[in-house]
Amino acid sequence: MKLDLNNPVFQEHLLTLQKIERNAALDTLNKIRQLTWNQLYRDPGLKWEKITSIKPPKGIDAVYSLRISRSRRATAHRDGAFIRMLTIAPDHDATYGKK
Repeated sequence: MKLDLNNPVFQEHLLTLQKIERNAALDTLNKIRQLTWNQLYRDPGLKWEKITSIKPPKGIDAVYSLRISRSRRATAHRDGAFIRMLTIAPDHDATYGKK
């Protein structure tokens, strides 16, 4: 699996995390790049799940969430062999578009 971390929103969220959370997120990203898609789907720690409460951006079939650290979830989408990271939510509800 290949990681795409080039989304500016994702980069801003990642780089502004506190050091402990940032390191945990980087450890998770390192883990992800070593997995196959089937392993990612089944990994109980990552909890990959489709977000149905928000409409995906144009050109994206579906947006998914996954645990990036103990207290944060990230959003991403699959694009062929790439997992394209989109955001890191400030809290659980924000991941799913809830207020």
